[in-house]
Amino acid sequence: MTLWRIRATVDDRPGYLSVLTASLALRGVNILAVQVHTTERGAVDDFLVDAPDTLDEAGLVAAVERGRGRDCWVARSEARGLADQPTRALGLATRLVRDPDATGEVLRALLGADAVTWRPGSAGSGGGLADTTMLLDDPVGGSFALRRAVPGFTPAEYARAQALVELSAAVARRAVEQVTLALPDGAEATVRPATADDLPGVVELHEGCSPRSRHRRYLGGAAAPSPARLGRLLEPARGVTLLATAGGGTGEAEPVLAMANLLAEGDEAEVALLVRDDWQRRGLGSALLRRLVRHAERAGYAALVLHVHAENAPMLRTVRRLGRPTPSERDGGLVTLTVPLVAGAPARHG
Repeated sequence: MTLWRIRATVDDRPGYLSVLTASLALRGVNILAVQVHTTERGAVDDFLVDAPDTLDEAGLVAAVERGRGRDCWVARSEARGLADQPTRALGLATRLVRDPDATGEVLRALLGADAVTWRPGSAGSGGGLADTTMLLDDPVGGSFALRRAVPGFTPAEYARAQALVELSAAVARRAVEQVTLALPDGAEATVRPATADDLPGVVELHEGCSPRSRHRRYLGGAAAPSPARLGRLLEPARGVTLLATAGGGTGEAEPVLAMANLLAEGDEAEVALLVRDDWQRRGLGSALLRRLVRHAERAGYAALVLHVHAENAPMLRTVRRLGRPTPSERDGGLVTLTVPLVAGAPARHG
């Protein structure tokens, strides 16, 4: 017996797939796996089959056509084709997490592409599918161009490829944005973007902070916010949340030492910091604020806004250390600080 891959278009009507599989069965062909790709022209069925050694490519094509299939493509397969598509995609995603620079190779393996090329320009309005070519925007800049002579790409394959490209970009961004800070007293902390998985550590951070620290951060009561609210802060719709953790940034067990939030609205972004009491006055808050300033400038915001209790002298000093003109307005016990950002910063995307 020989392994083959067969791809054919079948009218998306009741019973038509059964006719095709029956035609293959009459010739001793065993279907090991099947995927269905919905397209405008009909359902594209992708089979992995085990066929008798006496049945060649022409015989398989004839069997498909007798089963009402059209636009048939047939090619020999290997034993690795026995792994189902979700398993292969998860394996390739794992590879990207370990090595985001392997995006091109992963796309080639996922789709069996003849060529994958990275281009500096965006895919633009021409992005998407054009039968044997595929253009994908790289979220961190540039685009990927894929080519496969046969068979043509399907929308389902485009969606899978786009998901892997976005995963690669997310891993790359996190690796670039993760840094180790050497604080003035010689201590070290790892700073990185937060994810939803950080919720337990952030809850512990709030529980470990004094009521006074929580009151200064949230301006109201001293109680910690609900886990639901903290979850929304970790991955804001517009903005970023940075966490400082102890150690080398290698695991979930590392305690969260501080959280810095940048929440955007219009052309301005509101900033707030929470630092665990035993890590205050060690330069950690200043380092986090400077990183939020750089993020906001890259995103193209006009200014940062901070609402600070007038008695919160440490936070007021932290803002002054930025060395920027900072207009302020006082309303009772609350001071609003506006930090202008660098003019001419690149426009933000989305």
